[in-house]
Amino acid sequence: MAGEKVVSFFQGDHKRLDALFVKFQENKKDSPAKARDFFREFKTGLERHILWEEDILFPIFEKVTGMQSGGPTTVMRHDHQEIKAALESVHECVLSEKFDSDNAEKTLLELLGAHNWKEEKILYPIIDNMTTEEDREQIFSKIKGLPEKKSSCCHLED
Repeated sequence: MAGEKVVSFFQGDHKRLDALFVKFQENKKDSPAKARDFFREFKTGLERHILWEEDILFPIFEKVTGMQSGGPTTVMRHDHQEIKAALESVHECVLSEKFDSDNAEKTLLELLGAHNWKEEKILYPIIDNMTTEEDREQIFSKIKGLPEKKSSCCHLED
């Protein structure tokens, strides 16, 4: 990860998560078991992504900019709460095995689209511009050091 930028790392994770969600949507009608697996991986990955941001990235942004309450990270944390609520709505549909989650999915995707745009165009570039390569290596080291969270998504355990 030497030399990697925050924007490229997190944007890559956004794309990975987006692809998992598309696979969930493609499989939910004809292959519910596959769809559940894709959703489980998506949900676990999104929750981990949010944890990386809130526990590692946002504090760094707040430190280097001096912006804490009322700044962009406050908005991002609020977005995360809305995203988690929408994610749980989709999860409840998956748990019901009815997969009638189109409206919940639409809400989730709209929230994620707007949120990811703000991160990729504003927050991540600011962090990249205000940190050194050594700082970013520490960010990625902390990310790697976070333990994997056990998932109970879809009544399945890791």
